[in-house]
Amino acid sequence: MNNHIAIKNFVRMCEDGWNQGWHERNGGNLSYRMTKTEVLDCIDKFDMSSDYKPLGISAPNMADEHFIVTGSGKYMRNVPLCPEENICIVRIDETGSMYKVVWGLTKGGKPTSELSSHILNHSVKAELTDGRYRVMYHAHPENVVSLSYVLPLNDKDFSRALWQSETECAMVFPEGVGVVGWYIPGGTELAEASSEKMKSYDAVVWAHHGLFCSGVDFDSTFGLMHTVEKAASIFVKVKCMGGAKQTITDEQLVRIAESIGEVLNPDFVDLGKEA
Repeated sequence: MNNHIAIKNFVRMCEDGWNQGWHERNGGNLSYRMTKTEVLDCIDKFDMSSDYKPLGISAPNMADEHFIVTGSGKYMRNVPLCPEENICIVRIDETGSMYKVVWGLTKGGKPTSELSSHILNHSVKAELTDGRYRVMYHAHPENVVSLSYVLPLNDKDFSRALWQSETECAMVFPEGVGVVGWYIPGGTELAEASSEKMKSYDAVVWAHHGLFCSGVDFDSTFGLMHTVEKAASIFVKVKCMGGAKQTITDEQLVRIAESIGEVLNPDFVDLGKEA
């Protein structure tokens, strides 16, 4: 199983996130919705004997889907060393409200405590993208978390701060980023708040906690997380150097997005109002 291409790509992303410093101790989690072909390739390795357990949420369009997910309390740094002990594959039941582990966690444990957030957000993105989005990634990038202590906790202020910090941002996330307030990790409230924001954004800031990103594949999702955190780090450095003396204007932000055929979120720019 460890040589299965989906498992290998999943493991690589866990290692990349650890190397970025985004996963202290057992912080962060990752999930991937497997294709039907990928499931068929390894279904003979599944153990279907365990009982289904409640997800705490209902996602009917995720019925009978299979997800590779990190384990609760497991360390990202250990995933490459022994995937079968630290990650697992879960199957969602026919109602979309229950799950069971069918592979992995060979030394015990359970899926990530954020499983409900992952499945509910997968549900939203699958519906909005006709099933193209398959990856959900949560990490604790320190500069994004730092910004949640100094910026107003709203989508517009966060999006503008990031867009104006690094030119590529208007290309990578022209819709902006969503922001939710602080919630207890692993709870239904956080799952529901995140899924509402995921209807409009691919990246959602969890105040004083971390960042939640979605994407078509591992590369695009990791790249989104990396871009948001890089922009946040630039913002922090500029503030520490006394603040910006010049910046990217709203008109320039719009032109950046247009250069690759994208449309910048019009609710977050004030064209014609700049000095």
